Amino acid sequence: MKCPYCGKEMNKVIDSRQAEENSIRRRRECVSCGKRYTTYERIENIDMMVIKKDKKIEPYDRNKIRSSIIRSCHKRTATVEEIDKLVDGIENKIFNMYTKEVPAELIGNLVMDALKNFDSVAYVRFASVYREFKDVNTFMDEIKSLLENKEENKDENKEENK
Repeated sequence: MKCPYCGKEMNKVIDSRQAEENSIRRRRECVSCGKRYTTYERIENIDMMVIKKDKKIEPYDRNKIRSSIIRSCHKRTATVEEIDKLVDGIENKIFNMYTKEVPAELIGNLVMDALKNFDSVAYVRFASVYREFKDVNTFMDEIKSLLENKEENKDENKEENK
C-alpha cells in the first residue's frame, strides 16, 4: 500500500473496523512522512459468472447493478450510501447462493425486489427497462399492482398493531 502523500510503501495500521458487510476500513499512518489516510478493503469474489438471457456467460460485475440502480433513482432522494447498502444486500443474496453461475434474470428480480421496498418510482423505472414495457398499459398494470401491494401491506400492518 503506497502512501497517497509521499508514495512510500512503508505504513502501519492504526485502526481496523468493519465498514460494510463485505469490507474493512483501515486507518493507516505512513512511516516515512507521518501522514494518516484511510483505505477500504473489499472481499472480491472473482469467479462468479452471470448467465445472460441469450445464454452468453460473462463475469459478475457489481458496478452494473449499482449503475442501474443509480439510473433508476435519478432525481430521487436516494443517497449514495443508501444505494450502496441496497447493492450490498443484493450482492449478499447472490453470493449466499453458493453457486458459480447465476442467471441474469435472478439478479434483475433481486434488484426489483430491493427497489420495490426502497422507492416505488425507482422500481417502476427499473421494471420498465428490465421487463421491456411495450406500451402505457403495461406501465399502468405494473403501477396498479404496486398500489394494490401497498394497500395490502397497510391492511396487514393495521391488523398487527391491534
